[in-house]
Amino acid sequence: MSSAKEIVSSFVEGAPPGELSDVIADIKALTVSTPDLVNELSEAFEKYNEEQFITTKLPGSSQQVIISSHSSLGDGRYYDVESSSSFAFDHKTQKASAVQSYVLEGAQSDLVKSTLKSLSTYVREHFPNVAYGAYPIENDSKVAIIIVSNKYSPNNFWNGRWRSLYVFDPASGQLEGSVKVDVHYYEDGNVRLITNKPVSASVPSGTGSGIVKEISSGEKKYQEELNRGFSDLSEGAFKGLRRQLPVTRQKIEWDKVASYRLGQDIGGGSSRR
Repeated sequence: MSSAKEIVSSFVEGAPPGELSDVIADIKALTVSTPDLVNELSEAFEKYNEEQFITTKLPGSSQQVIISSHSSLGDGRYYDVESSSSFAFDHKTQKASAVQSYVLEGAQSDLVKSTLKSLSTYVREHFPNVAYGAYPIENDSKVAIIIVSNKYSPNNFWNGRWRSLYVFDPASGQLEGSVKVDVHYYEDGNVRLITNKPVSASVPSGTGSGIVKEISSGEKKYQEELNRGFSDLSEGAFKGLRRQLPVTRQKIEWDKVASYRLGQDIGGGSSRR
C-alpha cells in the first residue's frame, strides 16, 4: 500500500500549470493531522519544477529564467546563459535568490550563444509570456534547447503551458525532441488537455540558426495539427454531446419563454389542461 507521502507526492507531480500553490493548500487541508507532511515533499517539488520547466524572475529583474535538470548546478542552484548568472531556487515557493555571476565556457559555448540569438527572434514572434534557454549537456557533447510559454487566467478558470525540449547532437547533426501542451479548464467542471508530440529533424549546417529553423518548422506543423484537431472536435464529437436545437428543430425565443406550454410547445406533444 502506498504511503501518505507517496500519495501526496503524486498530487504535486500532477499539478496543472500555474496551480501548484492551490495543490499545496489542498494537501494541507487534507492532512491536518500530519501538518509537517508538506515539508517532506522537497523531492516531489523539485521533480515537478524541473519537469514542468517552471520559470522564475531573478531578484531585481523582469527576465524569466527556466528551472530544469539541464540548467542545474546541483545543491539547489541553477544557471542562465543570457543573464550570465546563477541563482538559488526554493522549489516550494518557486522563488529565486542569491544571484551570482556565471560565465559559460566549454566546447559548445559558441553554439549555445548563437542558438540563443536566433531563438530569441523566433520565440518573441510566436509566443506570449515566453522563456527560453540553451545549455550544454552530456559532458559538453550536445546542446539542450528549451522553450516554455505560460498563460494563466484563473479568473476565467483556465491555465495552460507550452513546453518544448530539443537535444542537438553536433556530431550527427540530428535534432530530437518533443512538444508538450498542458491546458486545464475548470469552470463548472474539470477538463484537461495533455499532448506530447515527438520531433525529429536533421540540421546539415549544424549552426544555431539552422537549429532554430528546424524548430520553427516543426512547431508550425504541430500548431496546425492542433488547430485542425480542435476544429474537428468542435464540429464533431462536442456537437454530439448536446442537441443543438429542441426536438421541434426550432430555436426557443427566451423572451417569450413564459408563454410556452412546456409539453406541447417545447416537447412537441400534447399537454394536459
